[in-house]
Amino acid sequence: MTFQLICEIEPPTKPDLKHVRHQIGTLSKIAHSFLIPDNHIGRATVSSVAVAHEVQAMGGRSIACLNSRDRNLLGFRRDLLTAAAYGVDQFLFVFGDKPTSGNRTSDLTVRSMIDEARAFSPDLKVGAAAGHRPLPAWKRAADFLFVQVSFDLDTLLRWREANPVDVPVYAGVMVLASESHARRLAGAIPDIAIPDSMFTALAADRMAGVEAACEQVLAIRDSGAYDGVHLVPVARYRDVESRLFAELR
Repeated sequence: MTFQLICEIEPPTKPDLKHVRHQIGTLSKIAHSFLIPDNHIGRATVSSVAVAHEVQAMGGRSIACLNSRDRNLLGFRRDLLTAAAYGVDQFLFVFGDKPTSGNRTSDLTVRSMIDEARAFSPDLKVGAAAGHRPLPAWKRAADFLFVQVSFDLDTLLRWREANPVDVPVYAGVMVLASESHARRLAGAIPDIAIPDSMFTALAADRMAGVEAACEQVLAIRDSGAYDGVHLVPVARYRDVESRLFAELR
């Protein structure tokens, strides 16, 4: 199987898909498929199902992310119907980041979403996110797994060795766009350990985060431990495409 690069799209917070289309057009030179987040970092965005449909309309492959935080069972069934109407058939189910306002719903869990999707259609491909802890048995029944972003290759390799599964597994890699971005991320998601050396490098060179992420993508590929990478390029997608194009094609 070819090493897969799954690029995450920054979804729009306004009813305008121009920026989405530009990301798709730029990253399609290196991406095998695209992941569309759902209400990214607790902010309202255009439906991930709608953006996944846009990806497909532009000739790409898409995975729509749906979180359990923002929907009840009826809303989830609506999303599955909408996706079926649009021809979207791959999903990543996640718990969801803490909302910036309001409360999360409690009707659904990732596990119940997987069960509901299986009942809706056996043809759907459904994935789950995995942290750096032992993998629970029910997640092993997913069609693919996305492992939490890490800035340490050894952490990803140790987790993979300790959690053998027979489905595709994609390691998370994120571009740190700046020192301030790195500090915000470290404050918001304590589980993502960013080494001190990365803060120093970012303070000295705005391209340091791009270079580090691209080097990690290639190191993961060369390790043979993962089927691919889930790459989060944030706003630096042009730089990422320029850096990886020759290496991955």
